[in-house]
Amino acid sequence: MKFEGIYTPVITPHREDGTIDRDAFAAMIEHLINSGVHGIINGGSTGEYYAQSMEERIEMATLASEVIGGRVVLVIGTGAIRLPDSITMAETAAKISADAILVGSPPYSVPTEGENALNALAIDRAADLPIMLYNYPGRMGINMGEEFLDRVGRSRNFCAIKESSGDINRVHLLARDYPHIQMSCGMDDQALEFFAWGARSWVCGGSNFLAAEHMALWKACAVEGNFDKGRRIMSALMPLMRVLEQGGKFIQCIKHGCEMDGLRAGPPRPPLKALNKDDKRQLEQVVRVLKRAVAAIDDEPTLKLRAAE
Repeated sequence: MKFEGIYTPVITPHREDGTIDRDAFAAMIEHLINSGVHGIINGGSTGEYYAQSMEERIEMATLASEVIGGRVVLVIGTGAIRLPDSITMAETAAKISADAILVGSPPYSVPTEGENALNALAIDRAADLPIMLYNYPGRMGINMGEEFLDRVGRSRNFCAIKESSGDINRVHLLARDYPHIQMSCGMDDQALEFFAWGARSWVCGGSNFLAAEHMALWKACAVEGNFDKGRRIMSALMPLMRVLEQGGKFIQCIKHGCEMDGLRAGPPRPPLKALNKDDKRQLEQVVRVLKRAVAAIDDEPTLKLRAAE
């Protein structure tokens, strides 16, 4: 399977009492499809899978499949502390005919490279679907190192990796030594560097409410190979990236961004809390400025053509 384009880890909308708003979830998926994203990831950290019961996770994966109806790629997250829970999500993905699964390291337990590989291979056997690995040591406590990658590489299903370590040396390692594993950008403030090193896809939470702006960067770099334009778009996006990647309130910002776009998102589940007024104002200002800037950069070819006429 080839991962190309923008993959949105979709949020889970909540009512004020914390229950899942399934109608808003379906509307969110329709919004993303209409926005032109290439794939949707259900059950990722942006979707707050860690705050859901297994019954809720299975239900939301099934609902996502029903709403999408094969129109875009569906990837189901299998992340969990317990291997049986990850296997349950992998089996669910196969049952609902998902296109792929997302496999991360089990948090908190800190397994060895070999133990982590055996864990991932067990999840693989349960689904027998294409796999995007998810390397996020900041949350999981360990890296998917070379021993891990060599071991899981024995299965044809491990075909991509969402790299979220923030370590640019990992990008170099993956591009040079593991070219058979497609590298997907998982660190928003390094998107330009990922594309320069050959990434063809970007898993970006911000595309929940800024799909056009994220696609503009992907298109400039990965499709057109126009890194001059890409640098300018990335420069316009950097204030948002700093808020999301360095502000410590990633999910809260994504959800408020969706509300700004007229979508029902609701509050995150505990222990997270919704943004305060100052944080909301900061995000709103950043989004206003970047939308104008990216639109202006994207319109330049049209403006130049009109001037020439």
